[in-house]
Amino acid sequence: MSICSYIKVIGRAAPGAQPLEREQAADAMGQILDGTCTDLEIGAFCLAMRIKGETPDELAGFLDAVQARMTRLPASDRPVVVLPSYNGARRLPVLTPLLALMLARKGLPVLLHGSPTEDKRVTSLDVLAALGIGTHAPDERIPSGRVHVVPTERLLPGLKRLLDVRRAIGLRNAGHALVKLLNPIDGPALVVSSYTHPEYAATMASVFDRFDTTALLLRGTEGEPVADARRTPRMVLVSNGQARCVQQAQQGALTTLPRVPTLIDAATTADFSRAVMEGRLPAPNPIVQQVEHIVRACKMLEASYDRTLLQPLVSQI
Repeated sequence: MSICSYIKVIGRAAPGAQPLEREQAADAMGQILDGTCTDLEIGAFCLAMRIKGETPDELAGFLDAVQARMTRLPASDRPVVVLPSYNGARRLPVLTPLLALMLARKGLPVLLHGSPTEDKRVTSLDVLAALGIGTHAPDERIPSGRVHVVPTERLLPGLKRLLDVRRAIGLRNAGHALVKLLNPIDGPALVVSSYTHPEYAATMASVFDRFDTTALLLRGTEGEPVADARRTPRMVLVSNGQARCVQQAQQGALTTLPRVPTLIDAATTADFSRAVMEGRLPAPNPIVQQVEHIVRACKMLEASYDRTLLQPLVSQI
């Protein structure tokens, strides 16, 4: 079915707009990712979906299309922590690279994937480059205790093209939600994902559950998957069909503020991250708490995976 048929379904004036079924959403997104649609069709689809809003079924269908085409990274010795980094910094320093380095120091393999979608923001890739950490091939196995950086276009070029539509129409599209749901690892992984609007929390948790993805959800810093250095946000762990709060949001007025850069440029943020990793500055407590929750969740995943491997042996006894 042509994508135009789907635009007619989602693009009618309210209340006539209807959601796509999961299979329809997968077909539409597949055509977009394969490059068989015109720029006009893609723009119309993005605007219509932006106005209507994505349902969990639609996001699941979109993700079906992405997973069928995406390059996957092989499993590692331990569960891989997946950090989707796409928003960058506008008012606060982007500390996602610091989170990645702190997790790697705990012995975890870390995958950070991302792509700049605005020219005026400082991205994690900028900060990592300033720290001397470059990008890697998308099919390499990630060693434990290392940060592996893969640009979006090396996972799936069509997804990068969809993200770039924002530069033409000035609005986010379904691609920006999809990248926060991706698990590019062919094995145990924990996706750390963030939302900016509270209503997205339940939608994202529902999609993670449908794909049996273990995820830590939080309202991150300007859309980044890292806790706000000033105030600990609520964190929810999605696992085994359940979404449970593992960290309550910090309440009350702030009595002290962490020592973080007031400048958000890549060099200053890299210097701050380096100082924290070298022990010259304390790590912001909300990020320390986030690291602790991620480490615990990965240990839970390891135990679950070990039981899965042992089960066939037990059944033979």
